[in-house]
Amino acid sequence: MGSNASRRPRIGITTYLEPAAWGIWKREAALVPQVYLDAVVAAGGVPLLLPPVGTDPSVLEILDGLVIAGGCDVDPGSYQATPHPETVDTRPGRDDHEAILIRAALDSDVPLLAICRGLQMLNVTLGGTLHQHLPDVVAHDAHRPEPATFGTVEVKTEPGTLTARILGERADGSCYHHQALDVVAPGLKVTARADDGTVEAAEVEGHDFALGVQWHPEENPEDLRLFTALIRSTS
Repeated sequence: MGSNASRRPRIGITTYLEPAAWGIWKREAALVPQVYLDAVVAAGGVPLLLPPVGTDPSVLEILDGLVIAGGCDVDPGSYQATPHPETVDTRPGRDDHEAILIRAALDSDVPLLAICRGLQMLNVTLGGTLHQHLPDVVAHDAHRPEPATFGTVEVKTEPGTLTARILGERADGSCYHHQALDVVAPGLKVTARADDGTVEAAEVEGHDFALGVQWHPEENPEDLRLFTALIRSTS
């Protein structure tokens, strides 16, 4: 739905369902890193959290934009592949949840920004596949240098694309992933790559704003161009 001029755009953000601790409690909780919320707010939006339970695509009727957040490995069963030994800690329920929301966003042309795992889910939802362990393909670990340590990736964008209009010819981003796009889904256009050939951004053809990036733009509060572009696309 389009934004009402009297309010800030409502941006849904998908969440994790994970064991968590707060105060004296240790329980399952729906959560997402605060940097996603801060990025949406700083760009001019209002974040609304979408837990991977009770999925109802009609929630898109009250949203102006959707962010598919990063997180765990995508279940290879989603694209009919045998699990790689390095594919661990999958969440098939979250995969299903996000696939439903992605399809609903595309069907209703709600602006969509898919981040890291989100780009992978966008590709898988549309019929693509993944490299399950990127070091097997590029022969290095720079995209996930150490546990809980972000790497830095420089990407080159494709001229004439939405990605290039937002970011220019080249951009740097914080990355932390060991899976990446392999077979690109029909209707999904690659719009940026790393120097090692890794797909770093892709757009769904025929939509004004349906963009996925493999890096984590929310980790850089000094560069909100992707989030700002998402917010502006809702008007």
